[in-house]
Amino acid sequence: MNRTIGFIGSGNMGEAMISGLIKSKTAVPDQIMVFDVDDSKMEYMNEVYGIVLKPDVISLTKDAEILVLAVKPAVYPSVIREIREVVDQNAIIITIAAGQKLKCVERLFGRKLKVARVMPNIPALVGEAMSAVATNRLITDEDIMQIESLLNSFGTCEKIPEDLMDSVTAVSGSSPAYIYVLIEAMADGAVQEGMPRSQAYRFAAQAVYGSAKMVLESKKHPGELKDMVCSPGGTTISAVAELERKGFRAAVLSAMAACAVRSRKMLNKESV
Repeated sequence: MNRTIGFIGSGNMGEAMISGLIKSKTAVPDQIMVFDVDDSKMEYMNEVYGIVLKPDVISLTKDAEILVLAVKPAVYPSVIREIREVVDQNAIIITIAAGQKLKCVERLFGRKLKVARVMPNIPALVGEAMSAVATNRLITDEDIMQIESLLNSFGTCEKIPEDLMDSVTAVSGSSPAYIYVLIEAMADGAVQEGMPRSQAYRFAAQAVYGSAKMVLESKKHPGELKDMVCSPGGTTISAVAELERKGFRAAVLSAMAACAVRSRKMLNKESV
């Protein structure tokens, strides 16, 4: 990456992005700047990552060719009001907060700027995020390459139309929580059968990880992979049949629909 990157905020997601950039050598510490209202967090970021600390959002914004707004949605209006006059016309603005539509961010800045709306998820903390990115029309092909390079440094990403962001929320943004519930339930089942809990979590988590990897690497339909495990009259088909009787598939579909509905309500409320 050949541009300077500024982070306003250094919470979990901001730190995950910075860590990914440095670990993957996509950017060097001297290219990365940060400002956070928490002085202790600033000191921590400098100590751990050696990045450039900025005394305020104005100086950071002036020097950033890519500006990541890694703050809570509620403070977007106040932060943008503070920096909108000093943002370079050619800078790329990246938002990672729920509810911040492209047109809303453009309206807050009061002028046409390059804006990318990104939704990563919490596995960014271990370099395995699935991120979606939607952009406005001012983003060029070269800009997209820079954005994708940034996002791929802590996982993988795909460009989507903005109207699919609710689907992304359901299938990726919020879904780690569903998987954690599944892992916990699987571990509980193993404990019920006599396995020590710490071991049960390892078995369950590795089974989920390995299964997901097979979907991604084999390119086979998940149903085909399921059938490979389900021998006639065997243990696995008995478990799958019980999941179907208990409405497992329907429960997942309903949960994702509820997530998407809530996402739309949040967007409508926060993007006014």
